[in-house]
Amino acid sequence: MTLPIQDYALLDDEECDARIRAAKTKLGKRCVILGHHYQRDEVFKHADFVGDSLQLSRDAAKADAEYIVFCGVHFMAEVADILSRPEQIAILPDLAAGCSMADMANVIKVQKCWDELSQVLDADNTITPVTYINSAADLKAFCGKHNGIVCTSSNAEKILNWSFAQREKVLFFPDQHLGRNTGHRMGIPLEQMVSWDFTKPMGGLTEQQIRDAKIILWNGYCSVHQAFKAEQIDNFLAKYPETKVIAHPEAPFEVCQKADFIGSTTYILKTVREAEPNTRWLVATELNLVNRLHEECKVDGKNVHFMSPTLCMCSTMFRTDPQHLAWVMENLAAGYVINQISVPPEEAKLAKKTLDNMLMVS
Repeated sequence: MTLPIQDYALLDDEECDARIRAAKTKLGKRCVILGHHYQRDEVFKHADFVGDSLQLSRDAAKADAEYIVFCGVHFMAEVADILSRPEQIAILPDLAAGCSMADMANVIKVQKCWDELSQVLDADNTITPVTYINSAADLKAFCGKHNGIVCTSSNAEKILNWSFAQREKVLFFPDQHLGRNTGHRMGIPLEQMVSWDFTKPMGGLTEQQIRDAKIILWNGYCSVHQAFKAEQIDNFLAKYPETKVIAHPEAPFEVCQKADFIGSTTYILKTVREAEPNTRWLVATELNLVNRLHEECKVDGKNVHFMSPTLCMCSTMFRTDPQHLAWVMENLAAGYVINQISVPPEEAKLAKKTLDNMLMVS
Protein backbone atom coordinates (compact mmCIF):
# COMPACT_ATOMS: atom_id res chain seq x y z
CA MET A 1 0.00 0.00 0.00
CA THR A 2 1.43 3.37 -1.06
CA LEU A 3 2.16 6.05 1.50
CA PRO A 4 -0.37 8.93 1.17
CA ILE A 5 0.78 12.49 0.43
CA GLN A 6 -1.33 13.75 3.33
CA ASP A 7 1.19 12.21 5.73
CA TYR A 8 3.92 14.46 4.27
CA ALA A 9 2.07 17.74 3.70
CA LEU A 10 2.60 18.98 7.25
CA LEU A 11 6.23 17.88 7.62
CA ASP A 12 8.74 20.69 7.90
CA ASP A 13 11.59 20.95 5.39
CA GLU A 14 14.18 19.69 7.89
CA GLU A 15 12.27 16.47 8.49
CA CYS A 16 11.74 16.00 4.75
CA ASP A 17 15.44 16.57 4.16
CA ALA A 18 16.36 13.75 6.54
CA ARG A 19 13.80 11.39 5.01
CA ILE A 20 14.95 12.12 1.45
CA ARG A 21 18.57 11.42 2.37
CA ALA A 22 17.64 8.18 4.11
CA ALA A 23 15.60 7.00 1.12
CA LYS A 24 18.44 7.89 -1.24
CA THR A 25 20.84 5.85 0.85
CA LYS A 26 18.48 2.86 0.85
CA LEU A 27 17.87 3.02 -2.90
CA GLY A 28 21.50 3.60 -3.80
CA LYS A 29 22.24 3.43 -7.52
CA ARG A 30 18.70 2.23 -8.27
CA CYS A 31 17.49 5.86 -8.21
CA VAL A 32 18.80 9.10 -9.70
CA ILE A 33 17.38 12.54 -8.90
CA LEU A 34 17.48 15.22 -11.60
CA GLY A 35 17.35 18.90 -10.67
CA HIS A 36 16.57 21.58 -13.23
CA HIS A 37 18.39 24.93 -12.91
CA TYR A 38 15.11 26.68 -12.02
CA GLN A 39 14.31 24.36 -9.13
CA ARG A 40 14.13 25.73 -5.58
CA ASP A 41 17.23 25.24 -3.40
CA GLU A 42 15.53 22.94 -0.89
CA VAL A 43 15.01 20.39 -3.68
CA PHE A 44 17.95 21.29 -5.93
CA LYS A 45 20.47 20.25 -3.26
CA HIS A 46 19.31 16.62 -3.44
CA ALA A 47 19.94 16.28 -7.20
CA ASP A 48 22.50 13.82 -8.54
CA PHE A 49 22.55 15.72 -11.85
CA VAL A 50 21.73 19.41 -12.39
CA GLY A 51 21.27 21.28 -15.66
CA ASP A 52 18.88 21.99 -18.52
CA SER A 53 16.04 19.60 -19.27
CA LEU A 54 17.51 17.83 -22.32
CA GLN A 55 20.96 17.26 -20.82
CA LEU A 56 19.40 15.93 -17.63
CA SER A 57 17.37 13.37 -19.58
CA ARG A 58 20.46 12.26 -21.49
CA ASP A 59 22.45 11.96 -18.26
CA ALA A 60 19.71 9.84 -16.71
CA ALA A 61 19.51 7.54 -19.74
CA LYS A 62 23.24 6.78 -19.32
CA ALA A 63 22.95 6.10 -15.60
CA ASP A 64 22.51 2.66 -14.03
CA ALA A 65 19.39 3.85 -12.24
CA GLU A 66 16.08 2.04 -12.47
CA TYR A 67 14.16 5.11 -11.27
CA ILE A 68 14.52 8.64 -12.68
CA VAL A 69 13.01 11.22 -10.32
CA PHE A 70 12.78 14.45 -12.32
CA CYS A 71 12.54 17.58 -10.18
CA GLY A 72 11.27 19.74 -12.99
CA VAL A 73 7.99 19.98 -14.88
CA HIS A 74 5.82 17.57 -16.83
CA PHE A 75 7.31 17.90 -20.33
CA MET A 76 10.80 17.31 -18.91
CA ALA A 77 9.75 14.01 -17.35
CA GLU A 78 8.16 13.05 -20.68
CA VAL A 79 11.49 13.66 -22.46
CA ALA A 80 13.24 11.56 -19.82
CA ASP A 81 10.76 8.74 -20.45
CA ILE A 82 11.24 8.99 -24.23
CA LEU A 83 15.04 8.98 -24.12
CA SER A 84 15.53 6.50 -21.30
CA ARG A 85 15.96 2.75 -21.63
CA PRO A 86 12.81 0.56 -21.57
CA GLU A 87 13.56 -0.73 -18.07
CA GLN A 88 13.90 2.77 -16.61
CA ILE A 89 10.93 4.53 -14.99
CA ALA A 90 10.48 8.32 -15.09
CA ILE A 91 8.76 9.94 -12.10
CA LEU A 92 7.51 13.50 -11.48
CA PRO A 93 7.19 14.30 -7.74
CA ASP A 94 4.16 16.57 -8.27
CA LEU A 95 1.93 15.87 -11.27
CA ALA A 96 0.64 19.45 -11.08
CA ALA A 97 4.10 20.78 -12.00
CA GLY A 98 3.42 21.84 -15.57
CA CYS A 99 4.63 24.63 -17.83
CA SER A 100 2.43 27.59 -18.74
CA MET A 101 4.26 28.07 -22.03
CA ALA A 102 3.88 24.42 -23.02
CA ASP A 103 0.18 24.62 -22.17
CA MET A 104 -0.30 27.45 -24.67
CA ALA A 105 0.18 25.05 -27.59
CA ASN A 106 -1.72 21.78 -27.43
CA VAL A 107 -2.00 19.28 -30.26
CA ILE A 108 -5.64 20.20 -31.03
CA LYS A 109 -4.77 23.89 -31.51
CA VAL A 110 -1.66 23.10 -33.54
CA GLN A 111 -3.53 20.65 -35.78
CA LYS A 112 -6.18 23.33 -36.37
CA CYS A 113 -3.42 25.78 -37.28
CA TRP A 114 -1.90 23.24 -39.68
CA ASP A 115 -5.27 22.61 -41.32
CA GLU A 116 -5.87 26.34 -41.76
CA LEU A 117 -2.39 26.89 -43.18
CA SER A 118 -3.10 24.05 -45.60
CA GLN A 119 -5.99 26.07 -47.00
CA VAL A 120 -3.45 28.67 -48.17
CA LEU A 121 -0.31 26.58 -48.77
CA ASP A 122 0.69 22.99 -49.36
CA ALA A 123 1.77 22.82 -45.73
CA ASP A 124 3.42 19.39 -45.85
CA ASN A 125 5.68 20.49 -48.70
CA THR A 126 6.32 24.12 -47.74
CA ILE A 127 6.41 24.24 -43.92
CA THR A 128 8.71 22.54 -41.42
CA PRO A 129 7.09 22.36 -37.96
CA VAL A 130 9.58 23.13 -35.18
CA THR A 131 8.65 22.71 -31.54
CA TYR A 132 10.68 24.04 -28.66
CA ILE A 133 11.60 21.24 -26.26
CA ASN A 134 9.34 23.05 -23.75
CA SER A 135 6.28 21.32 -25.20
CA ALA A 136 4.20 18.20 -24.61
CA ALA A 137 5.19 14.84 -26.07
CA ASP A 138 2.20 14.81 -28.43
CA LEU A 139 3.46 18.02 -30.07
CA LYS A 140 6.88 16.47 -30.55
CA ALA A 141 5.04 13.52 -32.10
CA PHE A 142 3.12 15.95 -34.34
CA CYS A 143 6.45 17.25 -35.62
CA GLY A 144 7.63 13.68 -36.15
CA LYS A 145 4.52 12.93 -38.20
CA HIS A 146 5.14 15.98 -40.41
CA ASN A 147 8.92 15.52 -40.76
CA GLY A 148 9.68 18.33 -38.34
CA ILE A 149 12.10 18.70 -35.49
CA VAL A 150 12.64 19.84 -31.88
CA CYS A 151 14.94 22.67 -30.79
CA THR A 152 16.41 23.96 -27.53
CA SER A 153 17.40 27.50 -26.60
CA SER A 154 21.05 26.64 -27.31
CA ASN A 155 20.65 25.06 -30.77
CA ALA A 156 17.68 27.00 -32.22
CA GLU A 157 19.73 28.66 -34.98
CA LYS A 158 21.16 25.34 -36.20
CA ILE A 159 17.68 23.82 -36.12
CA LEU A 160 16.17 26.69 -38.12
CA ASN A 161 18.95 26.42 -40.72
CA TRP A 162 18.21 22.69 -41.04
CA SER A 163 14.49 23.40 -41.29
CA PHE A 164 14.88 25.93 -44.08
CA ALA A 165 17.03 23.42 -45.96
CA GLN A 166 14.01 21.08 -45.91
CA ARG A 167 11.25 23.57 -46.81
CA GLU A 168 10.86 27.30 -47.36
CA LYS A 169 8.88 28.17 -44.20
CA VAL A 170 8.82 27.26 -40.51
CA LEU A 171 5.93 26.97 -38.07
CA PHE A 172 7.59 27.62 -34.69
CA PHE A 173 5.87 26.83 -31.39
CA PRO A 174 5.16 27.38 -28.56
CA ASP A 175 7.54 30.27 -27.72
CA GLN A 176 7.34 33.26 -30.04
CA HIS A 177 10.28 35.06 -28.41
CA LEU A 178 12.84 32.29 -28.95
CA GLY A 179 11.74 32.05 -32.58
CA ARG A 180 11.80 35.80 -33.20
CA ASN A 181 15.11 36.44 -31.42
CA THR A 182 16.78 33.55 -33.25
CA GLY A 183 15.33 34.50 -36.62
CA HIS A 184 16.46 38.10 -36.21
CA ARG A 185 20.02 37.01 -35.42
CA MET A 186 19.91 34.99 -38.65
CA GLY A 187 18.99 38.12 -40.62
CA ILE A 188 15.31 37.38 -41.18
CA PRO A 189 13.32 40.66 -41.31
CA LEU A 190 10.75 41.14 -38.56
CA GLU A 191 7.98 41.58 -41.14
CA GLN A 192 8.69 38.03 -42.38
CA MET A 193 8.13 36.62 -38.87
CA VAL A 194 4.39 36.80 -38.26
CA SER A 195 2.58 35.92 -35.03
CA TRP A 196 -0.14 33.25 -35.16
CA ASP A 197 -2.87 34.10 -32.64
CA PHE A 198 -4.39 30.70 -31.91
CA THR A 199 -7.56 32.34 -30.55
CA LYS A 200 -8.47 33.77 -33.96
CA PRO A 201 -9.45 32.20 -37.31
CA MET A 202 -6.40 31.84 -39.57
CA GLY A 203 -4.32 33.03 -36.62
CA GLY A 204 -5.51 36.59 -37.23
CA LEU A 205 -3.44 36.71 -40.44
CA THR A 206 -4.32 37.42 -44.04
CA GLU A 207 -3.53 34.93 -46.79
CA GLN A 208 -0.87 37.34 -48.11
CA GLN A 209 0.82 37.59 -44.71
CA ILE A 210 0.98 33.79 -44.56
CA ARG A 211 2.40 33.56 -48.09
CA ASP A 212 5.02 36.25 -47.37
CA ALA A 213 6.09 34.82 -44.00
CA LYS A 214 9.38 33.03 -43.48
CA ILE A 215 8.61 32.03 -39.88
CA ILE A 216 5.09 31.68 -38.46
CA LEU A 217 5.45 32.22 -34.71
CA TRP A 218 2.98 30.70 -32.29
CA ASN A 219 1.72 33.40 -29.94
CA GLY A 220 3.05 31.71 -26.80
CA TYR A 221 5.55 32.79 -24.19
CA CYS A 222 7.20 31.94 -20.87
CA SER A 223 5.49 33.78 -18.02
CA VAL A 224 8.85 34.13 -16.23
CA HIS A 225 10.79 35.66 -19.13
CA GLN A 226 7.82 37.71 -20.35
CA ALA A 227 8.14 39.78 -17.16
CA PHE A 228 11.45 41.33 -18.22
CA LYS A 229 11.20 44.80 -19.77
CA ALA A 230 13.61 46.98 -21.74
CA GLU A 231 13.09 49.86 -19.31
CA GLN A 232 14.44 47.67 -16.49
CA ILE A 233 17.74 47.58 -18.36
CA ASP A 234 17.69 51.34 -18.97
CA ASN A 235 17.00 52.07 -15.30
CA PHE A 236 19.78 49.77 -14.11
CA LEU A 237 22.36 51.10 -16.59
CA ALA A 238 21.56 54.65 -15.56
CA LYS A 239 22.81 53.72 -12.08
CA TYR A 240 25.53 51.21 -13.06
CA PRO A 241 26.66 52.02 -16.63
CA GLU A 242 29.50 49.49 -16.52
CA THR A 243 27.04 46.57 -16.25
CA LYS A 244 26.97 43.73 -18.77
CA VAL A 245 23.47 42.55 -19.65
CA ILE A 246 22.79 38.88 -20.40
CA ALA A 247 19.39 37.49 -21.34
CA HIS A 248 17.73 34.19 -22.11
CA PRO A 249 16.26 34.12 -25.66
CA GLU A 250 12.80 33.46 -24.18
CA ALA A 251 12.87 37.13 -23.10
CA PRO A 252 11.00 39.65 -25.29
CA PHE A 253 12.67 40.99 -28.43
CA GLU A 254 13.16 44.49 -26.96
CA VAL A 255 15.05 43.04 -23.98
CA CYS A 256 17.32 40.88 -26.11
CA GLN A 257 18.07 43.83 -28.38
CA LYS A 258 19.51 45.71 -25.40
CA ALA A 259 21.45 42.70 -24.06
CA ASP A 260 25.19 42.28 -24.54
CA PHE A 261 24.86 38.49 -24.50
CA ILE A 262 21.96 36.16 -25.33
CA GLY A 263 21.87 32.45 -24.61
CA SER A 264 20.51 29.43 -22.79
CA THR A 265 20.75 28.92 -19.05
CA THR A 266 23.91 26.87 -19.56
CA TYR A 267 25.37 29.70 -21.68
CA ILE A 268 24.43 32.28 -19.05
CA LEU A 269 26.08 30.29 -16.28
CA LYS A 270 29.24 29.69 -18.32
CA THR A 271 29.55 33.32 -19.47
CA VAL A 272 29.16 34.85 -16.02
CA ARG A 273 31.33 32.25 -14.31
CA GLU A 274 34.16 32.82 -16.80
CA ALA A 275 33.88 36.62 -16.75
CA GLU A 276 36.58 38.85 -15.30
CA PRO A 277 36.49 39.34 -11.51
CA ASN A 278 34.81 42.47 -10.13
CA THR A 279 32.42 42.79 -13.06
CA ARG A 280 28.71 43.56 -12.74
CA TRP A 281 25.99 41.56 -14.49
CA LEU A 282 22.27 42.07 -15.01
CA VAL A 283 20.61 38.73 -15.78
CA ALA A 284 17.25 38.07 -17.44
CA THR A 285 16.29 34.54 -16.48
CA GLU A 286 14.65 32.66 -13.60
CA LEU A 287 15.17 33.89 -10.04
CA ASN A 288 16.45 30.70 -8.36
CA LEU A 289 19.20 30.32 -10.95
CA VAL A 290 20.24 33.97 -10.65
CA ASN A 291 20.31 33.84 -6.84
CA ARG A 292 22.58 30.76 -6.85
CA LEU A 293 24.84 32.39 -9.45
CA HIS A 294 24.99 35.55 -7.31
CA GLU A 295 26.15 33.60 -4.26
CA GLU A 296 28.67 31.57 -6.26
CA CYS A 297 30.26 34.60 -7.95
CA LYS A 298 30.63 36.77 -4.86
CA VAL A 299 33.98 35.12 -4.15
CA ASP A 300 35.33 36.66 -7.38
CA GLY A 301 33.96 40.07 -6.52
CA LYS A 302 31.32 39.81 -9.23
CA ASN A 303 27.96 41.44 -8.72
CA VAL A 304 25.15 39.42 -10.28
CA HIS A 305 21.73 41.08 -10.32
CA PHE A 306 18.28 39.84 -11.22
CA MET A 307 16.73 42.04 -13.90
CA SER A 308 13.14 42.31 -12.72
CA PRO A 309 12.44 44.45 -9.63
CA THR A 310 9.48 42.20 -8.83
CA LEU A 311 9.50 38.50 -7.93
CA CYS A 312 9.91 36.34 -11.01
CA MET A 313 10.33 32.61 -10.40
CA CYS A 314 8.88 29.64 -12.24
CA SER A 315 5.74 29.04 -10.18
CA THR A 316 5.00 25.63 -11.69
CA MET A 317 8.58 24.45 -11.10
CA PHE A 318 8.16 25.68 -7.53
CA ARG A 319 5.38 23.13 -6.97
CA THR A 320 8.01 20.43 -6.54
CA ASP A 321 8.74 20.88 -2.86
CA PRO A 322 10.63 18.80 -0.25
CA GLN A 323 7.35 17.26 0.89
CA HIS A 324 6.53 15.81 -2.54
CA LEU A 325 10.11 14.66 -3.08
CA ALA A 326 10.16 12.90 0.32
CA TRP A 327 6.81 11.26 -0.49
CA VAL A 328 8.04 9.89 -3.81
CA MET A 329 11.41 8.77 -2.47
CA GLU A 330 10.04 6.94 0.58
CA ASN A 331 7.45 5.19 -1.57
CA LEU A 332 10.22 4.02 -3.91
CA ALA A 333 12.26 2.83 -0.94
CA ALA A 334 9.18 0.89 0.22
CA GLY A 335 8.76 -0.70 -3.21
CA TYR A 336 5.98 1.52 -4.61
CA VAL A 337 6.20 3.57 -7.81
CA ILE A 338 3.99 6.66 -7.80
CA ASN A 339 3.59 9.51 -10.31
CA GLN A 340 5.15 7.57 -13.15
CA ILE A 341 5.28 9.47 -16.44
CA SER A 342 4.78 7.15 -19.38
CA VAL A 343 4.40 8.39 -22.96
CA PRO A 344 2.26 6.08 -25.17
CA PRO A 345 4.53 3.92 -27.40
CA GLU A 346 3.47 5.26 -30.82
CA GLU A 347 3.62 8.85 -29.59
CA ALA A 348 7.01 8.21 -28.01
CA LYS A 349 8.31 6.71 -31.27
CA LEU A 350 7.35 9.80 -33.29
CA ALA A 351 8.60 12.17 -30.58
CA LYS A 352 11.93 10.35 -30.40
CA LYS A 353 12.27 10.76 -34.16
CA THR A 354 12.22 14.54 -33.75
CA LEU A 355 14.64 14.43 -30.81
CA ASP A 356 17.00 12.19 -32.77
CA ASN A 357 16.80 14.63 -35.70
CA MET A 358 17.76 17.45 -33.36
CA LEU A 359 20.67 15.57 -31.81
CA MET A 360 21.94 14.66 -35.28
CA VAL A 361 21.77 18.29 -36.46
CA SER A 362 23.23 19.86 -33.32
